[in-house]
Amino acid sequence: MATARGVHADGGCEEKGPEGSCPESGPYSATIPRVKLLDTLVDTFLQKLVAAGSYQRFTDCYKRLYQLQPEMTQRIYDKFITQLQTSVQEEISEIKAEGNLEAVLNTLDRIVEEGKDHTELAWRPSGIPEEDVRSAMVPYFLQQRDALQRRVHRQEAENRQLAEAVLAGRRRVEELQQQGQAQQQAWQALRREQKELGTTQSIKGADGERQAS
Repeated sequence: MATARGVHADGGCEEKGPEGSCPESGPYSATIPRVKLLDTLVDTFLQKLVAAGSYQRFTDCYKRLYQLQPEMTQRIYDKFITQLQTSVQEEISEIKAEGNLEAVLNTLDRIVEEGKDHTELAWRPSGIPEEDVRSAMVPYFLQQRDALQRRVHRQEAENRQLAEAVLAGRRRVEELQQQGQAQQQAWQALRREQKELGTTQSIKGADGERQAS
Protein backbone atom coordinates (compact mmCIF):
# COMPACT_ATOMS: atom_id res chain seq x y z
CA MET A 1 0.00 0.00 0.00
CA ALA A 2 1.30 3.45 -0.89
CA THR A 3 2.27 5.74 1.91
CA ALA A 4 0.88 9.27 2.41
CA ARG A 5 3.35 11.93 3.39
CA GLY A 6 2.69 15.58 4.37
CA VAL A 7 4.72 18.42 5.84
CA HIS A 8 3.47 20.26 8.92
CA ALA A 9 4.08 23.94 9.59
CA ASP A 10 6.22 23.13 12.64
CA GLY A 11 8.80 21.43 10.49
CA GLY A 12 7.69 17.89 11.30
CA CYS A 13 6.24 15.35 8.97
CA GLU A 14 3.28 13.08 8.72
CA GLU A 15 4.12 9.82 7.02
CA LYS A 16 1.68 6.98 7.50
CA GLY A 17 2.45 3.47 6.47
CA PRO A 18 0.15 0.49 6.24
CA GLU A 19 -0.55 0.57 9.99
CA GLY A 20 -1.08 4.32 10.10
CA SER A 21 2.07 4.89 12.16
CA CYS A 22 4.39 7.84 11.71
CA PRO A 23 8.07 6.86 11.46
CA GLU A 24 10.83 9.06 12.83
CA SER A 25 11.51 12.13 10.76
CA GLY A 26 14.87 12.70 9.17
CA PRO A 27 17.14 15.48 10.42
CA TYR A 28 16.28 17.73 7.49
CA SER A 29 12.49 17.36 7.64
CA ALA A 30 12.52 18.16 11.35
CA THR A 31 14.29 21.49 10.82
CA ILE A 32 12.62 22.92 7.73
CA PRO A 33 12.41 26.70 8.21
CA ARG A 34 8.90 28.04 8.35
CA VAL A 35 9.76 30.67 5.77
CA LYS A 36 10.60 27.92 3.30
CA LEU A 37 7.39 26.10 4.18
CA LEU A 38 5.43 29.29 3.48
CA ASP A 39 7.12 29.69 0.10
CA THR A 40 6.36 26.05 -0.67
CA LEU A 41 2.71 26.55 0.23
CA VAL A 42 2.51 29.59 -2.03
CA ASP A 43 4.11 27.71 -4.92
CA THR A 44 1.74 24.79 -4.41
CA PHE A 45 -1.21 27.15 -4.35
CA LEU A 46 -0.10 28.75 -7.62
CA GLN A 47 0.33 25.36 -9.25
CA LYS A 48 -3.18 24.31 -8.23
CA LEU A 49 -4.55 27.68 -9.32
CA VAL A 50 -3.02 27.31 -12.77
CA ALA A 51 -4.24 23.73 -12.98
CA ALA A 52 -7.77 24.85 -12.07
CA GLY A 53 -7.64 27.48 -14.80
CA SER A 54 -6.29 25.20 -17.50
CA TYR A 55 -6.17 26.16 -21.15
CA GLN A 56 -8.88 23.66 -21.93
CA ARG A 57 -11.28 25.31 -19.50
CA PHE A 58 -10.28 28.71 -20.83
CA THR A 59 -11.11 27.71 -24.41
CA ASP A 60 -14.39 26.17 -23.25
CA CYS A 61 -15.37 29.57 -21.88
CA TYR A 62 -14.31 31.39 -25.07
CA LYS A 63 -15.13 28.85 -27.76
CA ARG A 64 -16.02 31.42 -30.37
CA LEU A 65 -12.75 33.29 -29.95
CA TYR A 66 -10.81 30.02 -29.94
CA GLN A 67 -12.45 28.87 -33.15
CA LEU A 68 -11.72 32.16 -34.91
CA GLN A 69 -8.29 33.00 -33.47
CA PRO A 70 -6.69 29.98 -31.76
CA GLU A 71 -3.20 31.53 -31.69
CA MET A 72 -4.48 34.79 -30.21
CA THR A 73 -6.46 32.81 -27.67
CA GLN A 74 -3.26 31.02 -26.63
CA ARG A 75 -1.39 34.31 -26.25
CA ILE A 76 -4.23 35.83 -24.21
CA TYR A 77 -4.30 32.79 -21.95
CA ASP A 78 -0.52 32.81 -21.45
CA LYS A 79 -0.56 36.50 -20.62
CA PHE A 80 -3.48 36.04 -18.26
CA ILE A 81 -1.77 33.20 -16.37
CA THR A 82 1.50 35.14 -16.17
CA GLN A 83 -0.21 38.25 -14.79
CA LEU A 84 -2.25 36.13 -12.38
CA GLN A 85 0.86 34.46 -10.96
CA THR A 86 2.70 37.78 -10.75
CA SER A 87 -0.23 39.44 -9.00
CA VAL A 88 -0.52 36.64 -6.42
CA GLN A 89 3.23 36.63 -5.77
CA GLU A 90 3.31 40.42 -5.35
CA GLU A 91 0.37 40.28 -2.97
CA ILE A 92 2.02 37.57 -0.88
CA SER A 93 5.29 39.51 -0.85
CA GLU A 94 3.46 42.64 0.31
CA ILE A 95 1.74 40.70 3.10
CA LYS A 96 5.08 39.22 4.19
CA ALA A 97 6.69 42.66 4.19
CA GLU A 98 3.86 44.39 6.08
CA GLY A 99 3.69 41.67 8.72
CA ASN A 100 7.46 41.15 8.85
CA LEU A 101 6.65 37.47 8.45
CA GLU A 102 10.17 36.30 7.68
CA ALA A 103 11.57 37.74 10.91
CA VAL A 104 8.58 36.46 12.89
CA LEU A 105 8.82 32.96 11.46
CA ASN A 106 12.58 32.85 11.99
CA THR A 107 12.07 33.95 15.59
CA LEU A 108 9.45 31.23 16.03
CA ASP A 109 11.89 28.64 14.65
CA ARG A 110 14.52 29.81 17.12
CA ILE A 111 12.07 29.66 20.03
CA VAL A 112 11.05 26.12 19.09
CA GLU A 113 14.68 25.02 18.84
CA GLU A 114 15.52 26.59 22.20
CA GLY A 115 12.46 24.99 23.76
CA LYS A 116 13.68 21.52 22.89
CA ASP A 117 16.36 21.80 25.57
CA HIS A 118 13.87 22.70 28.31
CA THR A 119 12.93 19.73 30.46
CA GLU A 120 10.74 21.45 33.06
CA LEU A 121 7.00 21.11 32.72
CA ALA A 122 5.09 24.04 31.31
CA TRP A 123 2.31 25.68 33.28
CA ARG A 124 -1.02 23.93 33.09
CA PRO A 125 -4.37 25.04 34.51
CA SER A 126 -5.37 23.35 37.75
CA GLY A 127 -9.05 23.24 36.92
CA ILE A 128 -9.92 25.79 39.62
CA PRO A 129 -10.37 29.16 37.88
CA GLU A 130 -9.84 31.22 41.04
CA GLU A 131 -6.48 29.63 41.79
CA ASP A 132 -5.38 29.82 38.15
CA VAL A 133 -6.24 33.52 37.93
CA ARG A 134 -4.56 34.18 41.27
CA SER A 135 -1.38 32.33 40.33
CA ALA A 136 -1.19 34.12 37.00
CA MET A 137 -2.25 37.63 38.02
CA VAL A 138 -0.82 38.07 41.53
CA PRO A 139 2.84 38.07 40.38
CA TYR A 140 1.95 40.55 37.66
CA PHE A 141 0.14 42.86 40.07
CA LEU A 142 2.99 42.64 42.57
CA GLN A 143 5.44 43.55 39.85
CA GLN A 144 3.26 46.48 38.81
CA ARG A 145 2.93 47.60 42.45
CA ASP A 146 6.71 47.57 42.89
CA ALA A 147 7.16 49.50 39.68
CA LEU A 148 4.59 52.10 40.78
CA GLN A 149 6.21 52.43 44.19
CA ARG A 150 9.59 53.02 42.58
CA ARG A 151 8.04 55.62 40.30
CA VAL A 152 6.33 57.33 43.25
CA HIS A 153 9.60 57.42 45.18
CA ARG A 154 11.40 58.94 42.22
CA GLN A 155 8.63 61.51 41.80
CA GLU A 156 8.71 62.39 45.48
CA ALA A 157 12.48 62.86 45.34
CA GLU A 158 12.12 65.08 42.29
CA ASN A 159 9.38 67.09 44.04
CA ARG A 160 11.63 67.59 47.06
CA GLN A 161 14.44 68.79 44.83
CA LEU A 162 12.08 71.17 43.06
CA ALA A 163 10.75 72.50 46.39
CA GLU A 164 14.29 73.06 47.65
CA ALA A 165 15.18 74.84 44.41
CA VAL A 166 12.09 77.07 44.74
CA LEU A 167 12.93 77.94 48.35
CA ALA A 168 16.53 78.69 47.40
CA GLY A 169 15.27 80.93 44.60
CA ARG A 170 12.96 82.78 46.98
CA ARG A 171 15.79 83.32 49.46
CA ARG A 172 17.97 84.62 46.66
CA VAL A 173 15.24 87.01 45.55
CA GLU A 174 14.82 88.27 49.12
CA GLU A 175 18.58 88.79 49.43
CA LEU A 176 18.62 90.73 46.17
CA GLN A 177 15.67 92.82 47.32
CA GLN A 178 17.43 93.61 50.62
CA GLN A 179 20.63 94.48 48.76
CA GLY A 180 18.66 96.73 46.44
CA GLN A 181 16.91 98.45 49.32
CA ALA A 182 20.24 98.95 51.12
CA GLN A 183 21.81 100.42 47.98
CA GLN A 184 18.80 102.66 47.47
CA GLN A 185 18.97 103.89 51.06
CA ALA A 186 22.71 104.52 50.78
CA TRP A 187 22.18 106.45 47.57
CA GLN A 188 19.42 108.53 49.13
CA ALA A 189 21.63 109.26 52.17
CA LEU A 190 24.44 110.29 49.86
CA ARG A 191 22.12 112.61 47.97
CA ARG A 192 20.97 114.20 51.20
CA GLU A 193 24.56 114.71 52.30
CA GLN A 194 25.42 116.26 48.95
CA LYS A 195 22.44 118.60 49.19
CA GLU A 196 23.29 119.58 52.76
CA LEU A 197 26.92 120.15 51.80
CA GLY A 198 25.87 122.27 48.85
CA THR A 199 23.52 124.34 51.04
CA THR A 200 26.24 124.90 53.66
CA GLN A 201 28.71 126.00 51.00
CA SER A 202 26.16 128.41 49.56
CA ILE A 203 25.51 129.96 52.98
CA LYS A 204 29.24 130.33 53.66
CA GLY A 205 29.75 131.93 50.28
CA ALA A 206 26.98 134.47 50.92
CA ASP A 207 28.40 135.38 54.34
CA GLY A 208 31.84 135.89 52.84
CA GLU A 209 30.44 138.22 50.19
CA ARG A 210 28.62 140.30 52.82
CA GLN A 211 31.71 140.59 54.92
CA ALA A 212 33.80 141.60 51.91
CA SER A 213 31.33 144.29 51.00
